[in-house]
Amino acid sequence: MTAAAEQRVRHRRRVTGRRAAIGLATALGLTGTAIVTTSLLGSAGAAASWPTAQGKKAVSKTIEVSGTYDGKLKKFYGSGALGDGGQDEDQDPVFKLKDGAVLKNVIIGAPAADGIHCMGSCTLKNVWWLDVGEDAASFKGRSSSARYTVTGGGAKKASDKVFQFNGAGKLTVTGFQVSDFGKLVRSCGNCSKQYKRTIVISDVDVTAPGKSLVGVNQNYGDTATLTKVRVHGDSKKKIRICTRFQGNNTGKEPKDLGSGPDGTYCKYKKSTVSYD
Repeated sequence: MTAAAEQRVRHRRRVTGRRAAIGLATALGLTGTAIVTTSLLGSAGAAASWPTAQGKKAVSKTIEVSGTYDGKLKKFYGSGALGDGGQDEDQDPVFKLKDGAVLKNVIIGAPAADGIHCMGSCTLKNVWWLDVGEDAASFKGRSSSARYTVTGGGAKKASDKVFQFNGAGKLTVTGFQVSDFGKLVRSCGNCSKQYKRTIVISDVDVTAPGKSLVGVNQNYGDTATLTKVRVHGDSKKKIRICTRFQGNNTGKEPKDLGSGPDGTYCKYKKSTVSYD
């Protein structure tokens, strides 16, 4: 192949890759600057680039969302009553989403308070946490038909949980990346009200250090289905992919029952997880 022909091939590949990235960004509801700054969102096989904040906004009182809220990639961070930055339980969130709400194109900086609370079904599109506070997001719907969807985005520096699944229903996480974390998703192990919870995780990039990707309560019938998990920087495979617990509703520490695929509660194949 001539040099000119090789150049034409490389150009076609770049154009095709960019069109694919823009197509994904459009599906996530991004336009204009958002497409430019997040053009590598969710690209399978490699961690996406983190977006550049398009301005910032201090939040002293929880922002309540119904319908769709587009943050336009602005960085939101706690101040005043939301500015503690600690790990205490029962903090107020930066965003509180009503049933059916959509939150998209948001960067949550530090202090992050208790991140996002979904009070029913909700959708989080292209939401990024620079430094997770208590939890990045908590899902609190009480109906078994509640559906929580996280598409794209990422989280860093979560000393404990990224997604806290307290309520009922199904949580789906796709195209997400996480680094320096305790757990990506955890079914509440000792909430006073317990439910059967369904978790689906697909096409995620996980960067060590981390403790566990997902934790489920075996005794309440929870399931976690995982596909396309890419783990980076964990050559000794210390991160547990799926851990089963004996949950309770008394507030006691749940009992660890073991980890790994079992076909019933932790549903994945070892080949699903790749390491580099």
